[in-house]
Amino acid sequence: MSSHPSSPSRLGRGDRLFLVVVIGLPLLALLVLVWLPALASIVLSFTTWDGIDLSDVHWTGAENYTEILTNYPPFWPAVGHNVLWLVFTALLPTPFGVFLAYHLDQKIRFTRFYQTAIFLPMVLSLAVVGFVWEIIYDPDTGLLNSLLAAAGTGHHIDWLGDPDLNLWAVLVASAWRHTGYIMILYLAGLKSFDPSLKEAASLDGAGGRQTFFRIVLPALKPVNVIIIVVTVMESLRAFDIVYVLGGGTGSKPGMELLSLLITDNIIGESGHIGYGSALAVVLLVVSLAAIGAFLVQTFRKEDA
Repeated sequence: MSSHPSSPSRLGRGDRLFLVVVIGLPLLALLVLVWLPALASIVLSFTTWDGIDLSDVHWTGAENYTEILTNYPPFWPAVGHNVLWLVFTALLPTPFGVFLAYHLDQKIRFTRFYQTAIFLPMVLSLAVVGFVWEIIYDPDTGLLNSLLAAAGTGHHIDWLGDPDLNLWAVLVASAWRHTGYIMILYLAGLKSFDPSLKEAASLDGAGGRQTFFRIVLPALKPVNVIIIVVTVMESLRAFDIVYVLGGGTGSKPGMELLSLLITDNIIGESGHIGYGSALAVVLLVVSLAAIGAFLVQTFRKEDA
């Protein structure tokens, strides 16, 4: 008696409804909230528009991009500051977060307390973090100047008003929050790491540092990729904390960033939607280029 393979059962109405809710709605939200605005920004970057009447949209070609690159004074300082933000974040708070995660994974005393204390800034939004550090940097009653006065230095520093200092002051505030974020990400990766690999390395005579760099770090490559991407994205889209500490302007000397210039042009008094959209496209291209180059190089090494 021959047996025939059973035909696949069709999805019932409830199954189809479940798939629509679980898959369809998130895809629709992604399309409406991310891809359509991104495509609209690309189109509007080649136009002039005040953001009020669609009949006032006029095609100008690459004029906005030419103007930005050749005749927009805050642009190149903003690009330089974004690059500085990326380098600073990649070289200081990111490795420090990994360092803290590695040591907090060693079952030291009060490790839960340390984790909570370091991660606490991540519970706060960047805007709230900005307000906290605004109090610390206050030139008259701030913590830093009070400590300097108590030390008898006699220095009165305007941390956020000095163009040579204000960006570094904001970077320190951002690093305070970013360190906790990286620590938690890496600590989660370390918790899933196979401890037998560490034991094998220890039996072979490897020290703690050798074990970390030769065994742990390569094994946590997926976490490393996530951390690098997060660091790049956080650096290039920095906005909230700079907006708060900079007094709500993107052209304050020493604190120009691409994200703030975009905001100034799109929702500012002038309402240069096309100009702001062109700046947004520049930031999008820079972000995709940085992340794409890293990912391509990473997976090329993996295939080699």
